[in-house]
Amino acid sequence: MLAKLILTLVQIYAGVTWAPAVRGLLAVNLGTLNIFLLAVIVAALVFIVGHIGALVLKDTPAPSNSTLAYSLVAALLFAGLTLIPQVTGLVTSTLRLSVPLVTYPVIGAVLGYLIKR
Repeated sequence: MLAKLILTLVQIYAGVTWAPAVRGLLAVNLGTLNIFLLAVIVAALVFIVGHIGALVLKDTPAPSNSTLAYSLVAALLFAGLTLIPQVTGLVTSTLRLSVPLVTYPVIGAVLGYLIKR
């Protein structure tokens, strides 16, 4: 249980911090659709960190290819939510703080990873 919690926290950290850095290295500009490219990067990072975590942490099974698919689909769905101003406004007003847009695909990717687990 503790190993899964540690792995989840590391995946969230990797998605929030490393994904924008990797996105900055790519020379592709899709305008408002950049969030979907970021979602693909986040899903890949979550999967890679999960794979490395399975090697390092005890009692943590390695993710399968379907885990990557679940993570990717959920990240893309949550990234799509950022294109709806009512959703982002509701989240911002409910939490009473500014939520960065990278947070949405990260939450989706990690939830997709955990659902498949």
